[in-house]
Amino acid sequence: MTDPQRVNIGKQHPAAYQTLIALSSQVEEAAAAAGLDPLLVELLRIRTSQINGCSFCLRMHTRDALKKGENPDRIAVLPAWAETGYFSETDRAALRLTEAITRVADGHVSDEDFNAAAAVLTADQVSAIAWLATVMNAFNRVAITSRYPVGS
Repeated sequence: MTDPQRVNIGKQHPAAYQTLIALSSQVEEAAAAAGLDPLLVELLRIRTSQINGCSFCLRMHTRDALKKGENPDRIAVLPAWAETGYFSETDRAALRLTEAITRVADGHVSDEDFNAAAAVLTADQVSAIAWLATVMNAFNRVAITSRYPVGS
């Protein structure tokens, strides 16, 4: 038995997909305005995609991070970020919050996770990170549902 042809939901409803792209642009501007490092933004996108298992977004954002000058070692150890010395206090707070938002089904965003982020990050940074995670989770779901091809 073969899988039925997957519908590319971005192409099926292009206005909705373009709205998601526009939202992503606004969120990226908010992250920059909040003072978040563009390399951290890419790491948050990568980490979200790792958790969700989105190969398409992993490839894209890993390439983007490397082009922007990210250290390949930081990308390599990203799933174990809490056990390394590669990440600043800001990075750690952002990664912890991003993981909590991405894993919302595992117990929502706990007060502990939120308060740990809020202790290090400004309100603008917390909000921008929450929006980054929200948008990245949406893109992961579009790519996974549509089975965007990666490799051969």
